[in-house]
Amino acid sequence: MSDPTPVFDDLREESDELDRLVAGLSHGQWALATPAPGWSVAHQIAHLAWTDRSALLAVTDADGFHALVEKALAAPDSFVDQGAEEGARLPPGELLERWREGRTALDKALRAAPPGARFPWYGPPMSGASMATGRLMETWAHGQDVADALGVVRTPTDRLRHVVRIGVRARDFAFAARGLPVPGEEIRVEVRGPSGELWAYGPEDASQRVTGPALDFCLLVTQRAHRADLAVRAEGPDADRWLDIAQAFAGPPGAGRAPKGATG
Repeated sequence: MSDPTPVFDDLREESDELDRLVAGLSHGQWALATPAPGWSVAHQIAHLAWTDRSALLAVTDADGFHALVEKALAAPDSFVDQGAEEGARLPPGELLERWREGRTALDKALRAAPPGARFPWYGPPMSGASMATGRLMETWAHGQDVADALGVVRTPTDRLRHVVRIGVRARDFAFAARGLPVPGEEIRVEVRGPSGELWAYGPEDASQRVTGPALDFCLLVTQRAHRADLAVRAEGPDADRWLDIAQAFAGPPGAGRAPKGATG
């Protein structure tokens, strides 16, 4: 069993980086619109705070988490937005403190969990490492929304390897979520991390391939940029189709982003 500590550390660093980005914002900046329709910077942080607390429940109080799932099932199209809206109405300082407290508590709970433990989630139960990886992916993706709203260009780090891994593992889900047949053939994925390291998944001799910078692949699978604006390339029909529908997140397919320069 591999040591989950590195992903816990990376999640903490990813959260701290986003914290530094928003900690000094004015009230007006917290209200800035992000690329997610109807969501301000405050909504983005409120969503992270809400989801961190959901994860904390899953790790520490299974019954409490199942009650939360029942609420989600009762309002599947609105419960995520409701959680973000409630938090976004808080004063920025209170919202920021709530996010900090929640993610700190989750970090401690994950590190204290017994080795091999699995926790309930909105899909299959997850290990502590998988839970942290999912939180890192969301923190990075929603942090990108915040950065876009503020006009900030973030320096990518090798923490992106966790987002890449989720994106690769979610390939079949992306097809199934759209009612499409899951490809029977393996796809080789080769992306170059910010430090120059090559991250590869799938058989080396696969006839279908996806290649490009890790940052661009992450922007694609989190639907933070349109494929036309990214240097991710596909070889083979299944690989090409995947890049049109890729998503690293659970739930229904998202609308994604329009290409740069698109109107209407």
